[in-house]
Amino acid sequence: MEHQPKNQISRKGLTVWRLYGMIQTSIIAVLVIGAGVLTYFFDWPQWLYAVYGLIVVAYGILFIYLFPKIRWERWRYEVREQEIELQHGLFIVKRTLVPMVRVQHVDTEQGPILRKYDLAEISISTAATTHTIPALITEEADELRARISVLARVAEDDV
Repeated sequence: MEHQPKNQISRKGLTVWRLYGMIQTSIIAVLVIGAGVLTYFFDWPQWLYAVYGLIVVAYGILFIYLFPKIRWERWRYEVREQEIELQHGLFIVKRTLVPMVRVQHVDTEQGPILRKYDLAEISISTAATTHTIPALITEEADELRARISVLARVAEDDV
């Protein structure tokens, strides 16, 4: 891939994705504790406790540290007059070009965790799909939404 999109999402996004990983790992830990209780009551082999512990540790390393870091490093976007280019992916890097003439509407979304870190995500809807740019600073997301809206209107007028 010769030319990457030039804009990267906020570094705070890495923190948010790691927080999501902690929440997911906590849920896995609760499930593993339940499996441990079953192991105790059904008198299953004791080595299963080690397996359960390894599952939680491996899940935590992958979803709190490794995957968010790779995801953050790969997420790039660029908004041009004629198109929006997105690049993302964990193991398989996907590049998408969204022509401005196809953009129907643009939304910003902000859940409670994103709000705490002053982040928002942009959803760009076309007739067939919705594309999302995650973890942008709220002010930057609002400016980008307005810019895409103006460019999509201009592109529509040119057709």
